[in-house]
Amino acid sequence: MAWYFENDRSIYIQLVEQIQNRIATGDYPPGSRLASVRELAQEAEVNPNTMQRALAELERMGLVHSLRTSGRFVTKDEGRIQSMKRETAKKAIRSFLEQMAHLGFEQHEILDLIREEQEVSEDEQ
Repeated sequence: MAWYFENDRSIYIQLVEQIQNRIATGDYPPGSRLASVRELAQEAEVNPNTMQRALAELERMGLVHSLRTSGRFVTKDEGRIQSMKRETAKKAIRSFLEQMAHLGFEQHEILDLIREEQEVSEDEQ
């Protein structure tokens, strides 16, 4: 999976978000060993110190943990992963609602648009 970075936000924050997404989607399954800091940094084409900072933040969040000589591992705590997924979804929804309000849509109009798009999506499948 490719790494993608926007110029308007901190790389370290974007690394945290992308690794969170990889955990949420199962690209990094619960209990799996992560590549080394150097390997991840090389893959993402970032400074190893930046990757180390992102991984330290993920440890603080309880999504990864270190085993002294064995490296870093994704948490096996499915509840923690589900909680992170919900928080990520809520953040995306809040951002979406803010954008829609900025465009002048009322709540009922937003819900109608979502229903319409869901029906179109279901018809295309």
